[in-house]
Amino acid sequence: MSQPPPLLTAAVYAKDAGRLAAFYAEALGLDRIEDGAGFVLLASSGIELALVQAPPAGAEAKVVAEPPVVREDTPVKLSFRVDDVEAVRPVVACLGGGLGAPDAAWSWRGQLHLDGWDPEGNVFQLRQPLVA
Repeated sequence: MSQPPPLLTAAVYAKDAGRLAAFYAEALGLDRIEDGAGFVLLASSGIELALVQAPPAGAEAKVVAEPPVVREDTPVKLSFRVDDVEAVRPVVACLGGGLGAPDAAWSWRGQLHLDGWDPEGNVFQLRQPLVA
């Protein structure tokens, strides 16, 4: 018997869904579980992340700068748990994203939180458990 789908599936529309899928898979250790027509589905325990290719007109209109312009005006921010935020930093940078400065991190509910951005400028957050 197969397991039920995770409680949460998040979708991110992308100019280049393949590039964002590679970013999230490598930076966060998500498994690539399905490649479909216009999307890639990644997963780990508890979450699925669908990277959906934006329709051609929308993708052509979206300009992605190098480095990307961080899109902080969005009302949604995905938050991912990692074992060590600083261990993820060089991987994120190598893949075209970034993380805020270490002194921008804050603690809440037993976790260290730090915002970052992917290669298209979408903001996400990393959460690292704090040891008591």
